[in-house]
Amino acid sequence: MTELIITEKPMAALKIATALGDSKPIKKTKGKSVYYEITRNKKEILVGCAVGHLFGLAEKIKSKWGTYPIFDIEWKPKADIDKNAKYTKSYVTLLKQLGKKADEFTVATDYDLEGAVIGANIIREALKLKDAKRMKFSTLTKDELNDSYTNASKHLDFNMIDAGETRHYLDWFYGINITSALSTSVKTATGRFKILSSGRVQSPTLKIIVDKEKEIKKFKPETYWEVYLDGLHKKEIILAKHKDDKIFDKKRKNEILKNTKNKPAKVSKLNEIKKNQNPPTPFDLTSLQIEAFRHLRISPKESSQVAQELYISGLISYPRTSSQKLPKSINYKKILKGLSKSYKKETAELLKKKTLKPNEGKKSDPAHPAIYPTGEKGSLSGKNARLYDLIVHRFLAVFGEPAIRLTVSAQINVNKEIFTLAGTTTIKPGWHTLYGKYAKFKEEEIPKMKEGDEIKVKKIQDEEKETQPPARYSQASIIKQMDKLNLGTKSTRAMIIDTLYNRGYIEGDQLEATELGMNIVEVLEKYSPKMLDEELTKHFEEEMGQIREGKVKKEKVISEAKKVLIEILNKFKKNEKVLGEDLSKATIETENKMRELGVCQKCGKGKLIIIHSKKTRKRFVACNAYPNCKTTYGLPQQGLLKKEKNPCKHDGFPQIKVITRGKRPWILCLNPKCPGKEEWKSSKPAYKFPSTEQAEKKKVSKK
Repeated sequence: MTELIITEKPMAALKIATALGDSKPIKKTKGKSVYYEITRNKKEILVGCAVGHLFGLAEKIKSKWGTYPIFDIEWKPKADIDKNAKYTKSYVTLLKQLGKKADEFTVATDYDLEGAVIGANIIREALKLKDAKRMKFSTLTKDELNDSYTNASKHLDFNMIDAGETRHYLDWFYGINITSALSTSVKTATGRFKILSSGRVQSPTLKIIVDKEKEIKKFKPETYWEVYLDGLHKKEIILAKHKDDKIFDKKRKNEILKNTKNKPAKVSKLNEIKKNQNPPTPFDLTSLQIEAFRHLRISPKESSQVAQELYISGLISYPRTSSQKLPKSINYKKILKGLSKSYKKETAELLKKKTLKPNEGKKSDPAHPAIYPTGEKGSLSGKNARLYDLIVHRFLAVFGEPAIRLTVSAQINVNKEIFTLAGTTTIKPGWHTLYGKYAKFKEEEIPKMKEGDEIKVKKIQDEEKETQPPARYSQASIIKQMDKLNLGTKSTRAMIIDTLYNRGYIEGDQLEATELGMNIVEVLEKYSPKMLDEELTKHFEEEMGQIREGKVKKEKVISEAKKVLIEILNKFKKNEKVLGEDLSKATIETENKMRELGVCQKCGKGKLIIIHSKKTRKRFVACNAYPNCKTTYGLPQQGLLKKEKNPCKHDGFPQIKVITRGKRPWILCLNPKCPGKEEWKSSKPAYKFPSTEQAEKKKVSKK
């Protein structure tokens, strides 16, 4: 009797083989693919793996570009539909070969919607089976993997598979069809080919950002005043603000100044409030992404990727969870003992407790608990080490005692005009000590005083200010807003933001909608408001949740989605030309803006532009003041180019970010003689920087 266990990634295969085998697993390779042979209680087990999705959705029969709607799709090997996924072919071939040797089959992919679809497709499409056993685990630790194998379900979780497949179908239908409709409209109107993407979650998310941008553009600043009392309590300096705070009436401001001129000041009222500050709740993926961005400046996309690496290494539990709960079945003390060598002081404090009860949040996840460290040992560096440290401190903090914060406020009476000051301090740190450097709270203490104390007034003066526009979303705050509105899933939100960047719909660290992004939303509002309806998106998310619970059939949800989409696409088709003209104008404006890198350093008049030569198919940077200025700079010929907001710190030249698949982005200063050249040269893939003389010289349009 031979069993085949199927995992999601090669590293997971090694972890599972090591945990389940009676002895060290035997590694086997076929081409670039790998699997393991183990024996467990005299039973032969093969542990094979995928590399993520081995199958993807595609048309049964390829349609001509510009045809929509398209609904006739099926699962096909990814290697057949994506040239960048050719490497997956060998894994499919190997799993088929291993399947012929096996009598039993067990799926051990991640226990979530994506993992369910990955496993189901291998069982059905590659192995031509209808069912298999299912392992369910949240960590890749030996104990949990053994327990998961022993108690594996006899059948696949078909409700989870249906929910996952429904999401794939809906995302494909909306993504391909709407993108085709928008892109075709531009081609019809102008003859110019340009891919303009949109999607079921992408569009309402973009609208949120665009609405904020409109709010900022419409904003008109108002003048207001704040009135301050600068004085002394005994020998201690105090600065109190008038209780009216922002004063928009100039007469009222002048009245306050007149009433308080040369008048005595006394403390008229004191108030003390002690507040218990409960420990934080355990991390779900969204709160981890927010805290990682806040404390470590790691983007939501990166934090999700790094967390997945920590999980695969066996150091943390499964990160793509929406749970804020830690079940009692987790051995808290065992984890703390495992962490004790690196976090001796914090763990010693917690291990003294008779009982360990975490402060849990409201959110739960049917598949996985909140994120927690396993206590396993590992060697980490860089972002992995920093994110792991944050996760460990959060885990420790949830078991801490409440902190106590004291707020002391005082009112100062100056001829019946009341000025206030307040300060908050921590009088019992509680869980703050366990959260360490991540427990950042402002400590501000006011002088000790009592009612009736005199205040020596040095001066009372006003300060003129202007109201500020609303702040743009950051990558963290937009993820939080998407979570609040139930747009997308915990694992896809960061990718959606990344897509908006790559399509040129948004830019900047503080998410600013480009002209193209705003125009896309304007067009959709005009011709298809349903595409932007967050309630519709939320409705489908809820229905997919009901599929997961077995309350709704996937066919019903897919049918409903098709009906809505057909209505949207019919409107697009009727207005194709005018829609395309509007989009084309915005596209050109945005592309020109994205190509501009700044003022030419040599002539000081022209602008440096990224040029794509149709003749030589090369790209370079040139000054648009040609022929008066013939300045050019070479560029890498591979990778996505994005202009950097800040100039080079070494010489003030414009900089470009180069993004290459599979490699970390690197920053390039245009100046080949930049003093910091060696710094960026050592931080990037091998690349020979072209000299100015080698750069292509081509006449540049002043557009």
